[in-house]
Amino acid sequence: MISLTRFQKPAIQVKRHSAKLFSLLLCAFVLMCWGNTLWINAKASVAQYLIADAWQQTLHTGQHTRPWAWADTWPVAKLVFPGQATSLYVLSGSHGTSLAFGPGHADGTALPGEPGTAVIHGHRDTHFAALANLTIGDILRVQIRSGIWIQYTIADIFVVDTRTNNWSINPTDEALYLITCYPFDDLNVNPPLRYIVQAKQLNN
Repeated sequence: MISLTRFQKPAIQVKRHSAKLFSLLLCAFVLMCWGNTLWINAKASVAQYLIADAWQQTLHTGQHTRPWAWADTWPVAKLVFPGQATSLYVLSGSHGTSLAFGPGHADGTALPGEPGTAVIHGHRDTHFAALANLTIGDILRVQIRSGIWIQYTIADIFVVDTRTNNWSINPTDEALYLITCYPFDDLNVNPPLRYIVQAKQLNN
């Protein structure tokens, strides 16, 4: 009778080695994703401190101030959600490089406080995660470059599917729109849905 032990042992060792290798690769992948998420959030948080200093200089001088020497954007407004004790600095432009550091004012739309429609974009997993907790009737406060504070109330919240809805903004509508991707917990990097908060200026 032939013993199978000597033939089975290498196979068992190979399986154990493969399982260990798979576990290490899985751990490395999880750490990489986790580290990337931490880096994104850390970068977004630290940038807000530098942008805050630039905003204080802007209020003092009345001139646009870059938060760091090589920045291609600058703060144009301060956005506050009083119900959440959350403050954000809005950057010029809603392109990828500015959105990594804060919500961005869309080019071609009015600035808050100016006649017309103001549009601000932000990432759902960093700065505009706060939009998920807003409800109709909540108050928003926006500080503009002159130092004046403007109060808004949330008039509507809705979701638009960019695949089927050719939704556009009326530039003459006296409103502030805050826009981010949706759902908030979706892993899709660029989902087709947009979460839109419409705010109307209150009479002061």
